[in-house]
Amino acid sequence: MAPIKPFVLFTITTILFSFCLFTSNSSRGLSETATTVLDVSSALQQTEHILSFDPETLKPFAEESETAAESFPLNSSSSFSLPLHSREILHKTRHIDYRSLVLSRLERDSARVNTLITKLQLAIYNVDRHELKPAEAQILPEDFSTPVVSGASQGSGEYFSRIGVGTPPRQFSMVLDTGSDINWLQCRPCTECYQQSDPIFDPQTSSSYSPLPCAAPQCRSLDVSACRANRCLYQVAYGDGSYTVGDLVTETVSFGNSGSVKGIALGCGRDNEGLFVGSAGLLGLGGGMLSLTKQIKATSLAYCLVDRDSPASGVLEFNSARGGDAVTAPLIRNKKVDTFYYVGLTGFSVGGQAVQIPPSLFEMDEAGDGGIIVDCGTAITRLQTQAYNSLRDSFVRLAGNLKPTSGVALFDTCYDFSGLRSVKVPTVSLHFGAGRALDLPAKNYLIPVDSAGTFCFAFAPTTSAMSIIGNVQQQGTRVSFDLANNRVGFTPNKC
Repeated sequence: MAPIKPFVLFTITTILFSFCLFTSNSSRGLSETATTVLDVSSALQQTEHILSFDPETLKPFAEESETAAESFPLNSSSSFSLPLHSREILHKTRHIDYRSLVLSRLERDSARVNTLITKLQLAIYNVDRHELKPAEAQILPEDFSTPVVSGASQGSGEYFSRIGVGTPPRQFSMVLDTGSDINWLQCRPCTECYQQSDPIFDPQTSSSYSPLPCAAPQCRSLDVSACRANRCLYQVAYGDGSYTVGDLVTETVSFGNSGSVKGIALGCGRDNEGLFVGSAGLLGLGGGMLSLTKQIKATSLAYCLVDRDSPASGVLEFNSARGGDAVTAPLIRNKKVDTFYYVGLTGFSVGGQAVQIPPSLFEMDEAGDGGIIVDCGTAITRLQTQAYNSLRDSFVRLAGNLKPTSGVALFDTCYDFSGLRSVKVPTVSLHFGAGRALDLPAKNYLIPVDSAGTFCFAFAPTTSAMSIIGNVQQQGTRVSFDLANNRVGFTPNKC
């Protein structure tokens, strides 16, 4: 055999070395991608369970006491908590398959997001709330001459708690909403009332019911109000055309065995229409003057949201201490609108690698536009389109091992996990500056949209400058708002 020439040997050696180096670098790049495991089979089992779930099998409220609770002083030492439930235990779903259930949720979720964006835009452009008048067709004098497991139209992943209203107290399932300030429930007599799981509240059975006069400060705090026979009337309208109209009153509100608070301003809804199926009304937990949080002078608000398809319960807490192991971030106030809870988010990482997003996309400008809020009533996190595209592209690039499939509704990035029990996926983390990061469980950003194994990346773009962290990303995490010190805390696996 002829001897190998030195030049040929050098060339072969160089090629082999280059190939080995390339292979080594490629392997190192793959190994450096942080991954976590998505339990596919468990998620799909829940999709089947929620379709067949019968709320009557739980009867969680059948033996609730109607006994009046003792009043407690309104100060920071009065800490108390309530069970928090997903909407699905209020009424049996009418959807025959999980995909149709998801599509209905997403449709309502989009309506809610539009409501929040509109509220902000009205504030930014200095639309005087007194220029907003209720529709005359919805408020008629004769209507008022006598007196988040929920289906509220504001969101698709609603949660609710049980509270008592009146003296003696009657228990009602009320939607919780950090994006609203007005508390309201349906009242008898109704011009129009939707179906709810509890008997409708009758003011004549309560000794503490008191209509507010038109000159009351609570009436002047309403965005939309009217006056009939010196009684203050309220109206709240939502993004899908649903609304509630009625008397603004004060009542005693009870919180389980923790006690009761007198003189809480709330709406007594006489005309309530839309997709409010199951719940008796809504508790506004925003930062505005009429919110329950403000009225009871809470120093903190915290909640743990269970999986939206789970019959288990979470917890709603007032005046509780923030956990020492919480990932904290600044709670930012908007001078234009005091309802929303803004958080100091600085960016994202996927697979342990920072996503290249200009921090300015998460910042509020001098006019009050932009920023990012934490909201328990919005289901899917919305990000400015540029930020969303960067996050999605980073995930897709590192998820090359996953089988892509067609998008669904507002989701443009979906995968086919049929036949799999579990799958490794790139991690997704939220960053809040100073090295603080919240690592999301895989089930909080890859969610099933049918029972066949289609999972979608649970973020969506928005053309609005304001972004929203939705409840899908919050599930299983204790979210706390330290209202006294303006801090937001996220404590994973504390539900």
